[in-house]
Amino acid sequence: MKKIEAIIQPFKLTEVKEALKDIGVDGMTVTEVRGHGRQKGHTEVYRGREYQVDLIPKVKLELVVAGDRSEAVIAAIVKSARTGKIGDGKIFVYDLGEAIRIRNDERGEAAL
Repeated sequence: MKKIEAIIQPFKLTEVKEALKDIGVDGMTVTEVRGHGRQKGHTEVYRGREYQVDLIPKVKLELVVAGDRSEAVIAAIVKSARTGKIGDGKIFVYDLGEAIRIRNDERGEAAL
């Protein structure tokens, strides 16, 4: 099993969710987060004053999938989240030792 965390642009969330749905991914956790990478934020003007926004709003998706499905999931996220501009995000992939469904104590891929 693999845990996939993707940090993406908020406006790409619907497109990414549809792409994952199309390949049969059922469950995910979505969190609104803030941060920055190489872009280091940007400057905005509010009421005539300029200020630096250094923590950019992003969306974090967390999914757990069977190991043999991880490449398809990654490809779907990359294809649907890419704009080609700085700030598109990152994907992190972790090996997952165990998953347990609380309701009935199913374990491993059966719990997914």
